[in-house]
Amino acid sequence: MNFEIKRLEPSVLDDFLLYFDEIGFTDNPEWGGCYCHFYHFEGERKDWGKRTGEANRDASINLINSRKMSGFLVYEQEKPIGWCNANIKENYHALISDAEINYEKSEKIASIVCFLIAPDYRRKGIAGKLLYFIAEINKIKLGLKVLIMSGDREDERIGELLSLGCIGFMPKPFSVEMLDQKIRENLCA
Repeated sequence: MNFEIKRLEPSVLDDFLLYFDEIGFTDNPEWGGCYCHFYHFEGERKDWGKRTGEANRDASINLINSRKMSGFLVYEQEKPIGWCNANIKENYHALISDAEINYEKSEKIASIVCFLIAPDYRRKGIAGKLLYFIAEINKIKLGLKVLIMSGDREDERIGELLSLGCIGFMPKPFSVEMLDQKIRENLCA
């Protein structure tokens, strides 16, 4: 299988919408109405459940057009088959409100809050390739400190990501307190 990875930008907006409308959540349709807006939502957490899929779709369109939502789409033969929402922590309002973790304000912390491969393409190594791609982009262009948080516990794969410049690994599940400690250990050092 040949895959192509494209950065999210207004020129691929229709592909993003196609992915959320018809591809990404065929096995879990109740999640499709998020349009990856949850972590960008500026309202109170209690108000999130009152939002409609259409409102989230419109909000994500605005974020993409204003380049405030960032991430990557994975394609096979021009069809979007995967998505990853990757940005700096300060662009995710939900992360900021969940737990104010004190870190050096001059530091930029990269976060990946959504990672989804279409059901028919899972377990084929696509997620790993996308993570490697993001780590390389960061190493070459951004220079952000990246802490990996994943349910994947394959030592070899984690080792490869760490060798690309990621500074630490934290297995899921974890608590806010555990996250705070890991950030202090790895990002504030």
